[in-house]
Amino acid sequence: MLRTIIDKLKKFPVDHCQPSPQDHGSTAAVMLLLHGAPDNPQVLLTQRAEHLNNHAGEVAFPGGMWDIADSDLLQTALRETHEEIGLSAGSIEPIAMLPSTTPRLRSIKVTPFVGLVRDSFVLRPEPSEIAAIFDVPLSIFTDVKQYQYFEIKNQLGALSFPFVQYQDYKIWGLTLNVVVGLLNSTLNSAIVLNYPNDELIDKLSTRGQQ
Repeated sequence: MLRTIIDKLKKFPVDHCQPSPQDHGSTAAVMLLLHGAPDNPQVLLTQRAEHLNNHAGEVAFPGGMWDIADSDLLQTALRETHEEIGLSAGSIEPIAMLPSTTPRLRSIKVTPFVGLVRDSFVLRPEPSEIAAIFDVPLSIFTDVKQYQYFEIKNQLGALSFPFVQYQDYKIWGLTLNVVVGLLNSTLNSAIVLNYPNDELIDKLSTRGQQ
């Protein structure tokens, strides 16, 4: 599985692009990190700390906001990964840059990079940002029986979003969307996620969620 993914990701080469200064505060980069046995690769995810203002307690990739001092978005993703989980840039082999995407309940442009984690790595979560670090087999996401839906409600009604439950972790939002996009692009998984349309989402003003 991993070899096929790596080969197919050649169509998404790493571009050392630098955002414009006016993009500061609205541009982010994350690392989709793969490791483990070639026939059973794992994706490394985090659970954000409960006290954070945005996405508190949610599952996410390591990464964060672009800083104007960063040479490009790849450096942003690598710097934030080191700060959040203690994984150095030397332990990561960047192999692809996926199309930028935007969380459905926030106006931030996020660029996901795919990286291979070298063997014998050590992780150290930053407690001010990260509550947990965990691995999920990619095979979980290729199993269509794993996909469920939950509702976010407010005074205007309810919206339904897809998620995957893995152990105690609920994986949804941008994180799930990026993983599914990776699998559809490389393994022809043909996974379809049903989201409410943008007009309905605009009516939902839930602070701090994806």
